[in-house]
Amino acid sequence: MKAKWLAALFMLPFAIFFIAFQLAPLVWVAVSSFYSETYEQWGLGNYTDILTSSFYLQAMRFSLDISIWSSLFGLLIAMVGSYSLRQSGRTRLHDFVMSFTNMTSNFAGVPLAFAFVILLGLNGCLTLLLKKYGVIDGFNLYSRDGLIVLYTYFQIPLGVLLLYPAFDGLREEWRESAALLGAGRWRYWRYIGLPVMFPALMGTFIILLANALGAYATVYALTSGNFNVVPIRIAALVSGDISLDPNMGSALAMLLVVLMVFITLIHQWLLRRSYLNVR
Repeated sequence: MKAKWLAALFMLPFAIFFIAFQLAPLVWVAVSSFYSETYEQWGLGNYTDILTSSFYLQAMRFSLDISIWSSLFGLLIAMVGSYSLRQSGRTRLHDFVMSFTNMTSNFAGVPLAFAFVILLGLNGCLTLLLKKYGVIDGFNLYSRDGLIVLYTYFQIPLGVLLLYPAFDGLREEWRESAALLGAGRWRYWRYIGLPVMFPALMGTFIILLANALGAYATVYALTSGNFNVVPIRIAALVSGDISLDPNMGSALAMLLVVLMVFITLIHQWLLRRSYLNVR
């Protein structure tokens, strides 16, 4: 009993920190989202305005489009990279790549946007080189496709860090047994590798999706706030760049929260089905 009270005492600073910086702001955003400054009353006015506005719906659509595609591309590249690193063993190249991945996982925001402008901007060195040899034609970093490339870049290191330990769950004797039974590489991954990795893959995808949906500094630095995504709209409403309406910004933020909760519930449902199928 004394050990439990001691453990609870050590958890108290974390609980206070969590309540003060996680729960309390979320509750304040949720409550303030129901007050409409347009109608000057409490209710669903902010949500009605958002869901009936083509401008805000476009922001939601662009955010989901860029986040989903960049998360899928980042997850695929991270999976291949993590597996290759695992197969290479503990070599100097392995250690260098892991150290580089740890470093680049924090390379985002204004520095990342500036680096991409230099490389892939309209007059970027890599853009001019690829256009010279006819590899690309009409690529625009400041468009939807350009933002997907940018988002995918900062998704890859995080995906590698999350997926690399998951490959410990794949045992070498499983692959050898499958090969002895006549299963090729495709059948091994289809019936053994991917089902075992499914929880880790889905969990990583959810984290990458949340990371992309909440990205603000990079896209703002790249487009100066001119690309219509939800974090840009929230910041504009809170800072008053166009019109000051923090309650509307709170409603937009709560819609993102509801979206992530919905995706997480789907994730949990798929995990339960996966565990049932394994059993």
